[in-house]
Amino acid sequence: MTLRTVEVTASTNADMILRAGAGAPEGEWLRAISQTAGRGRLGRDWVSPPGNLYASTLVRLRADDPLPATLALVAAVALDEVLRGWGARPVIKWPNDLLLDGAKLSGILLERSGDAVIIGIGVNLAHHPEGLGRAVTSLAAAGLGAPDPALFLADLAEAFARWLGCWRADLAAITRRWREAAHPPGTALSVRLPGAPAIDGLFDGLESDGALRLRLASGETRIVHAGDVFMI
Repeated sequence: MTLRTVEVTASTNADMILRAGAGAPEGEWLRAISQTAGRGRLGRDWVSPPGNLYASTLVRLRADDPLPATLALVAAVALDEVLRGWGARPVIKWPNDLLLDGAKLSGILLERSGDAVIIGIGVNLAHHPEGLGRAVTSLAAAGLGAPDPALFLADLAEAFARWLGCWRADLAAITRRWREAAHPPGTALSVRLPGAPAIDGLFDGLESDGALRLRLASGETRIVHAGDVFMI
């Protein structure tokens, strides 16, 4: 496991995609003190001033690995464990956002590059953006203090490596741990896709690939692989 830190970069995920193409090994992490072009899910910008965690790693896929999409669950449970170690009590919102008291605390972005999956993780430690139209928070704003991002990453890298080994040995243990930390079955959710009406329903568990099962008022089950999910 290698942890590298740079003062500033455009995007740690973009850098790790290049590193993956150059043969970087699994377990390498890159942290930036700040980013100038950080990316969130669905192409959103991720505001990245100093004080928070902006880090990416990569997983080299093997022939007998579980479905790559389920790495989102691995990242979520690893981050949940670390946040709890720093005094937080988050809730995972499908697929891998972590919330504190209903406000977004972190974001996780997965991108495929050849036989590698790049996993970017941003956590609001010291501060959080304003004016996003949705509730956002940080550990500091929640009264939990702001951990040193380097120390937080050391904890996260260790937890992620452990849960990654579990993923390869027993995917069911990952999904079980995810369910324990996530919103419970029956939680009312709204799924929004660009240019499409919202889909409202109740959380009805996960598919084998980690996709969301949403039970509609009609009784139909809708399978959701990507989209903005809001608890309602």
